[in-house]
Amino acid sequence: MTFSLVGRCAKTGMFGVAITTSSIAVASRCPWARAKVGAVATQNVTDPRLGNQGLDLLARGVSAPDAMKALMAAAPHAEHRQVTMIDAQGRTAHWSGAKTLGTNNVAAGENCVAAGNLLQNADVPAAMVRAFAGAKGHLAARLLAGLEAGIVAGGEMGPVHSAGLLVVDEQPWPLVDLRVDWHDENPIGALKHLWQDYEPQMAAYITRALNPDAAPSYGVPGDMDDRK
Repeated sequence: MTFSLVGRCAKTGMFGVAITTSSIAVASRCPWARAKVGAVATQNVTDPRLGNQGLDLLARGVSAPDAMKALMAAAPHAEHRQVTMIDAQGRTAHWSGAKTLGTNNVAAGENCVAAGNLLQNADVPAAMVRAFAGAKGHLAARLLAGLEAGIVAGGEMGPVHSAGLLVVDEQPWPLVDLRVDWHDENPIGALKHLWQDYEPQMAAYITRALNPDAAPSYGVPGDMDDRK
């Protein structure tokens, strides 16, 4: 009922996760990323605790493969979980417990790993990895391209209804944290529109946080035009 793509930009060092599922508000519990550390997706029968636990291991310098082994060895009900991970060197790791639902699979590529369960076919993750590898531009755009390719390749057994896009860069808060908590027909399309609207404004929000005097105008009534 979920498929996701975890990725790293080798040029910028950004990390991110794109994810979609049939249930509501997937981005509230499944994607995790930490600047300069890595990213984790935890899905299937989701245990959100695994996200930060995995990132904590990566932050200590443990490689993704070793972190995954330690994480899942200690995880309760590990047989129900599907987890993917990428570290600061681009190394990936994945886990699919024996009770992962339906047709499920994982595919890893350079600086990315995709996974899914209750899929229409086992080729969906590989299609996502190929799309990520062939896409250009910002990491967020490349992750979205992978998510779109997952739908084209077959997607889930049933319709998806929520989607999320999470990217971290230099700051301790997300550079991109966009989500469609419910959409009857096309949450990935709605998420892509959100990204297209957000991208031109993205840098301004960082400037407003770090140096408000240099920030561009908010463009709202009562704003100070001398900041333009």
